[in-house]
Amino acid sequence: MIDRRALLASSLALAACGKTEAASAIDATPLKSIAPFPIGTAAMSGQFDDPAWVTLALTHVSQLTPEWEMKMEYILSETGDYRWDAPDRIADFCTAHELRLFGTTLIWYSQDSAFFRSLDPARFRREYDRYIAEVAGRYRGRATGWDVVNEAVAEDGNGLRSCLWSDALGQEGYIARAFEQAKIADPDAVLFLNDYNLENNPVKGATFLRLIERLLKAGVPVGGIGTQSHLDIEIPADQTRAFFREAAQFGLPIHVSELDASLRAEGRIDTRSPRQKIDQQTARVTELTEAFVSLPPAQRFAFTVWGMRDTDSWLRRDARDDGKDSPLLFDAGGLPNPMFAAVAGAIRPA
Repeated sequence: MIDRRALLASSLALAACGKTEAASAIDATPLKSIAPFPIGTAAMSGQFDDPAWVTLALTHVSQLTPEWEMKMEYILSETGDYRWDAPDRIADFCTAHELRLFGTTLIWYSQDSAFFRSLDPARFRREYDRYIAEVAGRYRGRATGWDVVNEAVAEDGNGLRSCLWSDALGQEGYIARAFEQAKIADPDAVLFLNDYNLENNPVKGATFLRLIERLLKAGVPVGGIGTQSHLDIEIPADQTRAFFREAAQFGLPIHVSELDASLRAEGRIDTRSPRQKIDQQTARVTELTEAFVSLPPAQRFAFTVWGMRDTDSWLRRDARDDGKDSPLLFDAGGLPNPMFAAVAGAIRPA
């Protein structure tokens, strides 16, 4: 078996070479065959009509998360009607191909419905409970876990967000109620609180973990910690490892739920060479993967990358995208990027 550090070093040495040459030098052994935990990706139902995507996904992953089509914005109409075509198709694809289904997201500050905004307080509470019961209950026994509440912590990490749900049910009350209702609807699923920038911003990571602690002390049935891991490749070394050490102390399963690592510089002049960007990306992704691998086996819920190919990424749908970002494990043609070697190298035993 190839030594993981040698594998990573070889991929970095080729990063400045031609893309096809570099990709061909990376050992593309299926990730799910070397990982002692589930490997996941995000999926949209339309991707099932793309044979190349299907082949790549079935080769490497053992779990799917609906990228958008299991969120409230898709499921719930302004009149309170529910639509199930796309989420059902994703669930059926998982069943047909013996993949785990992970559900996201039941309650998210960023997505609410005009339907809820028209309700009086009593009806609001009933429909809140009903929505969770309908969605989680529909996939009961099929979804291995749920992002019950997504992105509850404020952007800068100082406190919690205010939103429609918190205004109606309390800043932590809406979170507790969502978990309680999800537990009733799907009692065997692992129920996650999920957020982003937990590795990138230590203040936000600490606020998130204090929220987990308060919820657990209050008896709220939080069953897992979800860290999206949209990595800023310029964060200091060991910052990700430090967050995982703190998170692991709760003994809960941890889900790397939406991994990607953009090469772009946001809001600043970028003087880095392509080689420097790849070096930063692979170092941060290696650290993240090693931190996850080092968790006790019972806490390694799944390791999910937010898309298969660079061109599948939400980051490549941005109006600012120049077509050059490479935030995922595979390029547009399905060939492995250096980031693939970073993940595979950290998973393999030394």
